[in-house]
Amino acid sequence: MRTIEDFGYQGEAPSHPALLDWLAITFMEDGWSMKRLHKRIVMSATYQQSSHITPQLLDRDPKNVLLGRGPRFRVEAEVIRDSLLTASGLLSPKLGGPSVFPPQPASVTSEGAYGKFDWNISNGPDRYRRGLYTFMKRTAPYAMTNAFDAPSGESCVAQREVSNSPLQALILLNDSVVMEAAVALGRKITGATGDDAARIAALVLHCLARSPTAQELSTMSAFITRQRQRFANKEIDPLTLVGKTDGNVAEIATWTTLARAVMNTDEFVTKE
Repeated sequence: MRTIEDFGYQGEAPSHPALLDWLAITFMEDGWSMKRLHKRIVMSATYQQSSHITPQLLDRDPKNVLLGRGPRFRVEAEVIRDSLLTASGLLSPKLGGPSVFPPQPASVTSEGAYGKFDWNISNGPDRYRRGLYTFMKRTAPYAMTNAFDAPSGESCVAQREVSNSPLQALILLNDSVVMEAAVALGRKITGATGDDAARIAALVLHCLARSPTAQELSTMSAFITRQRQRFANKEIDPLTLVGKTDGNVAEIATWTTLARAVMNTDEFVTKE
């Protein structure tokens, strides 16, 4: 809907008024439960459609008013971080409690309006809580989610803007959360049984919830071979990538590079 925030006379009329009425009635009948409403929506066949579109459907419904396909969009900022932590096995399942302070550059809160604010980074499981629990400072929002268009909290928004900037690519490549997630997944895959092909399949499943295609498997196998050789030749010090850790540091670093690459794919941050 083009005017999702405008319910006045200048707003666009709803495309499916009968559906809205039915959802409103079932919402009341379910005791005003938002959880049940969300569950009903996300488990519907309409919500779970693929974003794949045929030429015939595009010609008939170019703006998808009839909901003949699923929308394709980059997931929200908080979900990107949660996805990284989930794929790597780092996400803390803890519920409730005070806000937490995940890693971010110190200058984010030490500069700007209204004076310095000390961002004391949380330790242990609190370092990897869901984005929902991240402390919010209006004048200096958490840098990673701010770069991916999360609202600042200064005003309510009905729909988030979606931008595409070089900073987003740099964050997905170099942010401390991304690196810690990649190292954790690289360590997990290194300890898995099977040959390189089996480990690649496991890594892709962790990140993309599917098996790799034959072309992807070939490309990633060649990538692993090249990275393994680079670490063996001391072209790159594996300790600078994964730090001190138990096990074969070079092998962990090799799989960390692949985990980092897959986490930087468009598919990883896109709902299709």
